[in-house]
Amino acid sequence: MNRVDRLMNIMLSIQSKKYVTADFLAEKFNLSVRTIYRDLKALSEIGIPIYFEKDKGYTLVQGYFLPPLHFTTEEANALILLQSLANKFTDKTIIKNSESALKKIQAVLKYQDWEKTASFSSKVEVYSPYRKDSDNLSKIQNAITDKLIISITYSDAKGNTTERKIEPIGIIFYTEQWHVIAWCWLRENYRDFKVDKILSLRVINQHFKKEHTYTIQDYMKIF
Repeated sequence: MNRVDRLMNIMLSIQSKKYVTADFLAEKFNLSVRTIYRDLKALSEIGIPIYFEKDKGYTLVQGYFLPPLHFTTEEANALILLQSLANKFTDKTIIKNSESALKKIQAVLKYQDWEKTASFSSKVEVYSPYRKDSDNLSKIQNAITDKLIISITYSDAKGNTTERKIEPIGIIFYTEQWHVIAWCWLRENYRDFKVDKILSLRVINQHFKKEHTYTIQDYMKIF
């Protein structure tokens, strides 16, 4: 890896975490800590607002973002393939977000590269019987990452409707449908909710009350 590529990757590493240490960067790029210090100094000298906080590490000044990166045709094709899966296996909210992301990728690709990628997209097809009736997946995703409680109206297998407040810990696609695994305050236990059976959903501006060590991987072990 040449130095320009290394500096770019160091910036991406710092941007992707709240704090990183010189030791972490040295191990990641197989360099000496002294070399990392020189690279960080070089980045600061060209105007990248990196600062150091004692006992925590290096971080970028809040609000600073790197300029758009250049995507290769191969990378764009990989994302086209992922969008094809999103179109078949997710819902309206995820499809909308993935299409928006592809438009941003188009903006940074050379015209000739995008032309090739657009041609490839017409040559990919995915079959799935999954019904995209739900428009809740994006809200559930945000609630999981922000650790916010969700209020739902849920219809169970017998058609009974209940009001629940849940703390979602993850989502799983199995039995040809999406499921959200969550702590249910009504049942006081972890429950599996089929997303298509959620009649209404509202993210409450209230953080989880529990500290969750149970994971979706733990849940899948019961199968």
